[in-house]
Amino acid sequence: MRIWLERMWYGQAGGSAWLLPVSWLFLALVQLRRQAYRRGWLASGHPGRPVVVIGNLTVGGSGKTPLTVWLACALAARGLRVGIASRGYGGRVIGPAPVSADSDPVEVGDEPVLLARRSGARVVVGRDRLAAARLLAPDVDVILADDGLQHYPLQRDLEILVIDGERRFGNGRLLPAGPLREPVSRASRVDAIVVNGGAPAAGEIAMQVEAGEVVALDGGRRLPLAAYAGRQVHAVAGIGHPARFYATLRAAGVVPIEHALADHAALTAADLAFGDTLPVLMTEKDAVKCRHFPPARLAFLEVSARLAPVEAERLLDRIAALAIRS
Repeated sequence: MRIWLERMWYGQAGGSAWLLPVSWLFLALVQLRRQAYRRGWLASGHPGRPVVVIGNLTVGGSGKTPLTVWLACALAARGLRVGIASRGYGGRVIGPAPVSADSDPVEVGDEPVLLARRSGARVVVGRDRLAAARLLAPDVDVILADDGLQHYPLQRDLEILVIDGERRFGNGRLLPAGPLREPVSRASRVDAIVVNGGAPAAGEIAMQVEAGEVVALDGGRRLPLAAYAGRQVHAVAGIGHPARFYATLRAAGVVPIEHALADHAALTAADLAFGDTLPVLMTEKDAVKCRHFPPARLAFLEVSARLAPVEAERLLDRIAALAIRS
């Protein structure tokens, strides 16, 4: 289903024309919901600390998590106490609930555990992001709302839109005829646009997600990705855009046997038993779900965001100014 939808959304626009009536209904509901929050028909609130929302307009991965980690670390380097509010997709907890690097991703979701591990920030999950942000507020200077662009109950001070630079907005249509959660015109109302890969347009901030080291699942061995050049590996990716992970491996000369899973897919040790002795490389988001698996042959690839320096500093200045004023 995922492959079929992506071909339709990011291929020829005419292939989804038969779904347009449903998309028009979806658009009406999106606009009605947004107006309801703007006019106060539905309740929203502010946690009392500056809220920076990081989100996208399309379903699937665009690079929000690496950007959130980068922002958290860069703001902390400026002396700010950073909190992250996350939905906790795939987790059982309704929340709000704190997350640590040792939390169970089955309970709180895979991305929040990854955010806690990589950012060092305080992380709280909750289906109600406003409640999660309020739990964070007493102990932080600024709150990053991961994947919160469409979560209008949470009032925000600054919005960052993340775009996949290669796929952009696909065929430009709303769900289910296209990949959009909101119309493309929504992009004109955000405060900053960060483009992951591709060729950013004027006014957009360029970002690259760069491969780091390959880390053994038990944490005992770290190797450069180049150490796997010319070798065949099982490549496991339960993320929104698995093709990006495979492209990263190929760019380093690695030969991946692709195992694409649904975003946030649960994993068992049996899922990674491929009946041979080839190495198994996975994304870091998948690795947090495998910490109790036998570590033999299992490793993950660390990735980090890198932003255009001048534009990145301007963005950090804007966020820091919000924290100072609060």
